[in-house]
Parts: sequence; structure tokens; C-alpha cells
Amino acid sequence: MSYEHLLSPLEVSGVTLKNRVMMGSMHTGFEDKKRDFPQLARYFAARAEGGTALMVTGGFAPNATGQLSPFGSMLTAKRQVDRHKIVTDAVHEHDSRILMQILHAGRYGYTPWSKSASNKKSPITPFRPKAMTTKDVERTIRDYATSARLAKEAGYDGVEIMGSEGYLINQFLAARTNDRTDRFGGSAEARMTLPREIVRAVRDAAGEDFIVLYRISVADLVDNSQTFEEISTLAQHLQADGASMFNSGIGWHEARIPTIVTSVPRAAFAWATGKLRAEVDIPVIASNRINTPEVAEQLLADGLADMVSMARPLLADPDFVKKTEAGRTDLINTCIACNQACLDHTFGGKKVSCLVNPQAGREGELVLLPVPKQRTKSVAVVGAGPAGLAAATNLADRGHAVTLFETRDHLGGQFRLAMNIPGKEEFAETLRYFTRRLEKLKVEVRLGTKADAGVLAEFDHVVLATGVVPRRPQIEGLDHPKVVMYDELLRGEKTAGASVAVVGAGGIGFDVSEFLLHEPHETLKHWMERWGVTDSETVPGNITEKVMEDPRRQVYLVQRKHTALGKGLGKTTGWVHRQTLKDSKVEFIGGATYDRIDDDGLHLTLTAAPPRPVGPVTKLSKKTGLPLGMVPQLKALDKRLAKVSSEAQEKFDAAEPVTRVLDVDTVVICAGQESVRDLIPGLDESKVTVIGGADVAAELDAKRAIKQATEVAAAL
Repeated sequence: MSYEHLLSPLEVSGVTLKNRVMMGSMHTGFEDKKRDFPQLARYFAARAEGGTALMVTGGFAPNATGQLSPFGSMLTAKRQVDRHKIVTDAVHEHDSRILMQILHAGRYGYTPWSKSASNKKSPITPFRPKAMTTKDVERTIRDYATSARLAKEAGYDGVEIMGSEGYLINQFLAARTNDRTDRFGGSAEARMTLPREIVRAVRDAAGEDFIVLYRISVADLVDNSQTFEEISTLAQHLQADGASMFNSGIGWHEARIPTIVTSVPRAAFAWATGKLRAEVDIPVIASNRINTPEVAEQLLADGLADMVSMARPLLADPDFVKKTEAGRTDLINTCIACNQACLDHTFGGKKVSCLVNPQAGREGELVLLPVPKQRTKSVAVVGAGPAGLAAATNLADRGHAVTLFETRDHLGGQFRLAMNIPGKEEFAETLRYFTRRLEKLKVEVRLGTKADAGVLAEFDHVVLATGVVPRRPQIEGLDHPKVVMYDELLRGEKTAGASVAVVGAGGIGFDVSEFLLHEPHETLKHWMERWGVTDSETVPGNITEKVMEDPRRQVYLVQRKHTALGKGLGKTTGWVHRQTLKDSKVEFIGGATYDRIDDDGLHLTLTAAPPRPVGPVTKLSKKTGLPLGMVPQLKALDKRLAKVSSEAQEKFDAAEPVTRVLDVDTVVICAGQESVRDLIPGLDESKVTVIGGADVAAELDAKRAIKQATEVAAAL
């Protein structure tokens, strides 16, 4: 493809953008402290050097009540300007542009001083907000203008006003969160007053030669929210009020419809952007699950958008645009939308990185420098899973002579299994990327070859990335014909019957259950029906009833623990997997002892969860400094709690275990993994580095494996 649309320039508010690629806003964790701004500058500079035309920072609050977290990022005072200049100067050095996002969290703020349109509590945050007074709202509008003026002083080319994703402005726009009776509420038109006055105030404060990008919610995906007619009316008002461009926001954070996880089809919400574009005369940006130049080019060519926003894809490969310009799209490290090192880190209070590119967020720290020729080594990498592939390519990239050994006749390891899971087809892109890098770097690849100590002794260094094998638990009847190990099933070596018990409810157990229930490569139409998404212009929030099909199989997901099944899944993706299985009528069974497997099926003994101990609240009162006058009341409460705990314990002790037989055709074992380390005893340990699953065989962790491999390659 020529990518003539994607690589063409765009004029906005007197600013020339050199192509149609924008790195959308993502909170990295580097915005909150002054000391982290040099790293934030390196992070954005890498994307600017890679050819990205426009970038948007993580959100900066216009005042304290809008903070995402206590002492979180703000731009409210002149003394804060200089730290931002480090970032803007680094981006401008590479002829790219950068906007600062102004974000007021509203009821999504993790602070006890949060404020919103009303005092309705968010289901995803612990604090109930205070309802803003009219003066609070007017002061907030001025604060937006001040923040924009300071952003211009700091060298930003514009600002993005966060008006979507369920944050403050969205909270004012939706009847579900706005029950005001002043001029900022009451009717749909009145609810638009806040964003309109913010845009006007920002434009007045910053002047005409400044990009005012408004992130507009084109599909709220929650009930009692905006219709498309209201969204269109708002957009036309904001265009007249001074907005330069619109960026598409999809869904609220509390929506029960996935919008960016890997199971969401590529460009799944471009239809919503296309509808908005037809209503306005300024550029409109498409977002969400656009991760290849081909998809981006097609959206632009089809007239659905004027620009594309890609945040995570530019985490995965900062040179995305440069490679596209050079006709080397085969070497793009594609984002697989796993969320494990980006959004899961963000919502866990960690610094952002990337599973497939652990250098993201560590641009000045994890650097793969060329090795002087006299110091290069011959290195054997044993195992071609994610860890081995990352080690082999990064070592070769630095100049070492690398030979990659793999016992199977193909590359990929656990990733080759993962890409067979419906909704994880993107994992194949990572294997495509590594395969092309191996070819380009001329790594010697020996497939179908089992390395031994004699062969490995010829190398200067050995990196063991031999991975894992499924753990075989001690269950009577494990050799019964009904039993299938998860890797045998996913490789197609064995098949499953119409009813299946999946033993083990970790990530693999959930993946295997989805493999048993759904076909891969789901169409957008089917995905929208299954999750209850409609493109109707008259339905508020674009949500409707789910259209469910009968599951392909009856599946039972079983675990030993009494905790909720799937509790250890990803912070931002786990709920999607749990809901998918519930919708497919999977029965979750916890607290199980596996007695045996025989012709009748899987025999279980089920026990109740033990009661949770409740500590004395009087001790808590001493730690928290409660008044001494409350001690008698607290002691009385302690007595009641002790009685309740004692009764619960007695009930638990008296409970009889329940036996149950799952009459199934197949039992799939997903009971963990064991490291493959049989080569170690025959090697000189001073020349051996063990990485990935061979090092630690906990729940499969490609994030750790690729990160560890990259660090080893950087250090050798």
C-alpha cells in the first residue's frame, strides 16, 4: 500500500501536521512528579523521532478537585511551566507537535475532595463526590482557561479537552449523572453549557494559533446518556465555539462493554466517528483498536476520519510511522491490546510500559547499544518462545552472533498456543514481527533441533529460554482417555467432546474455556450483537439487548481455591473474560478437591469457604486515633463481631463436604506449569543465563519473559 492518506499533511489552526497519525493520551505515571519529566520527555521524543505527527499527554487537572489521585498531575501555576518545556522542546526538535490534555476527573477522582455535576457516586471509585455549586462550575471554567494559557506558555501546540470516557464534562452531559437545576442542567441543551463555555474560555485565553482538540464521546455505552442527535448538536456548537478538531471517545470507564481489549475487533467503533464526521466541518479523529497502518489507511480512504489516534500501538513501536514511510510495515512491532503493561500498570499506580516492547517508558534506561566488534560473542539461545525470540533478536541487533535452537518445527512457544484463543488472534502479529526480525538480522535458526550440552559448549554464552510444560497434578485417573492437557488441545493434537470440565481457573483455564466455546476471528457484527452494541442514532448510549447464541459446549470451570474464579486475571481485562464465560453459561465451581477421573467423569468433593476472621475494632481505633469516648461502643461491637465469627466458624465446622460428579466427555488439565531446565546440569553455569518460564514457572507471564530477555540482551 502507498498509505497516501495516512502520510499526507493536515493543516489545523495554523499548524501543519506532517501526517495523519496521532499518539492519543495515555497516563504514563511520569506526569505526577517533577523529577519524572525528563523521562516523560524521552518517552515522547522517541515517538516524535519515529515520525508521529501529533502527540497528546496524559491528563493534567485544571484544579485540585479534578485530580485523578491525591497530588496527581495538574497545570495550575506559572511555576510548573518550566518542567513542561523539557517535554515540548524534545518533541519540537523532531518537527512533531504535542498537545497537553486537560482532564477533570469529576466523580472518577480517587480523592475525598472530588466534585462532580451531582453527588452520585461512581461504581469504580471509593469516594462520593460533592455536587459542584454554580460558582464551583464557573471557577472550573476559568481554571480550564488558565491551564490552557499556561500550556501555551510551556510550548504546547494546543490542548485536548477531555470531554469523554465518563470524566467531568461527560458527567455534565448525561442525565444519568446530572440532576442539576441551574443553567448547567435540566435539559440536553443546558447540559451542554459546561463544555461550550470551556471551549470558548480556552480559545479566548490561548488565541487563534493554538489547537483546541475536543475529545467528544461518540458512543457513551451506558444507559440514560446521550443520543447521537445530542452528540451531533454538541459538536456543531463546539465547532462554532472555537474547537479545532474532534477526537473520538468511546464508552465510559464504568461501561460493561469492552472497548480496547484484544478481543474487540480492529477499528470496532469507526462507524461512530464516521457519523460524526458527516455532521461537522473540522477534522475528526478515529480511535480505539487501530493498530496497523493498513487499518488506519483504509479508515481515512473510506472517509470515516481525517486522522487516526493510536496510543498503545506507539508504545509497542515508537517507529511505527517511520517504518510505514520506508515501506517496512513488516517490521512494525504490533500492539496486541493485551493491556498488561500499559493500562493495568496505570490503574495499578505503576509506570507505563509495554509487553511486546519493554523499552517503552524506559527510553533512557533500557538501551540496546551496539557492542564493539572485539567484544561480540557467539550466543546460543535455546527455545523460541517469547523470551527466546526477544533475546535472540535483541542480542543480534547489538552485534552478537546468535544461533536459535527450537525442538519444535515452528517458532512461538506459548504465544503460538495463545493466538489460537478466540479474541487473542493478535498474538500472531508478535510472531510475525519476531520472524521478520530474525530474517533481517540473519540469526541462524535451527528448528526441529534439540540442543545438547556438547553443542552448547561451543558457544561463548548460552541463554536458556526453554519455557514450560503443563504440570500434571496428582489426580487418580489422570491417564484416562477423557483427559487432555491444555497444550494438546490448543495445538489440535486432541479434541474435546460436547461437555468439558476445565481443571484450573487461572488465565489458561479461562483461555481454554473460550477456545471451547467460541470460533476465532469473530466478525464486528457478531461482536456487537454479543455485547449489546447498536449503531442506531436514536438509542441513548448505543446499548441494546445482547443477542446470545447457544454455547458450542457445556463447560465447567473448576478450581481448588475458594476465592472468586478469575480473581487473578488482568485488572482491566479480567472482567471481560469473566463476563464472556458467564454469558456462555459456563458453571464456575470453587473449593473443589479432585478425587478421581473415570468413565463417569470428574469426581469432586466440594467444601464451603472458611469464614474470614474479623479483628477487634478497638485495636483499629487506637491506630486511627478515634476518640476515647467511643471505646465502650467499640468494645460492645467487638463482642457482637466475636459472636458472629464464632457462629460462622461453628457452622463451617459442622458443614459436611458435598460430593459431585461432572458427567463430561473431556477433562482439560490447566493446573499450572513446570520449568524445563534439564539442560542446566550439563552446562558451565558461569556461561548460562536462564530466562522466561525456564526461570520462573508461575502463571504464564510473557510480560516478565520479554522484559527479562531484553534486559539480558542489553547487559551481555
